[in-house]
Amino acid sequence: MNILKCLLLAGVVQLTALSSAFAAGDLAGIKSAGVIKIGTEGTYAPFTYHDALGKLTGFDVEIGEAIAKRIGVKPEFVEGKWDGLIAGLDADRYNAVINEVAITDARKAKYDFSTPYIASHAALIVRSDNTSIKSFDDLKGKKSANTLTSNFGKIAKDHGAEVVGVQGFNESIDLLTSGRVDATVNDSLSFLDFKKHKPDAKVKIAAISDSADSEYSGVIIPKGNPQLLAAIDKALADIKADGTYKQISQKYFGRDVSK
Repeated sequence: MNILKCLLLAGVVQLTALSSAFAAGDLAGIKSAGVIKIGTEGTYAPFTYHDALGKLTGFDVEIGEAIAKRIGVKPEFVEGKWDGLIAGLDADRYNAVINEVAITDARKAKYDFSTPYIASHAALIVRSDNTSIKSFDDLKGKKSANTLTSNFGKIAKDHGAEVVGVQGFNESIDLLTSGRVDATVNDSLSFLDFKKHKPDAKVKIAAISDSADSEYSGVIIPKGNPQLLAAIDKALADIKADGTYKQISQKYFGRDVSK
């Protein structure tokens, strides 16, 4: 009889532990702990990176800090490589990931997303003195520097451009400013970050693509946490309403990037 009681007691303890571990991931558990754990890379400037003093910072980091403050808890950032970052949600390493995770149907099938907190658009970038390219249709017969497998390269090609292959954004700008290509179709956020650091660079955005080519990112959390999702959405709405979001956005990009 004593052995049976011990086995029953052990089972109750185990179930209680499992219940507590699960509850720790919901809003009540997060508030009880006083901490929300946030997964991020820490190597993806200007969104999440380490400054000269080694401090984790960036646009996404400050957004995460602002969300935690509105929920009433402290943020604890857990860094990891991109390849396993989202999978860390399945392993309960953190409660959410804030790392420029694009909202896609495939990801929405397995996880929940907040309302979008940042938008990236395909931007048509030309030299500052270029007056002949004003729209994507003007790319016909022109040379555009792009990575060959990117969606941006496909956009350029679909509009009649000859795509000149490059390794990344910086090489695209180098070819553009040196006159070896006429344009580059690229990420609007990358361009804003570039101009923030090099405001005198002789390049400009001639046109922005329509919403069909835009990419929206949100806070991603495990499914089955509706209260946590609602709290994050409310926090995002609040920081946009009170000007906090705009202040963070201006700091990193020089403009509001929520739209």
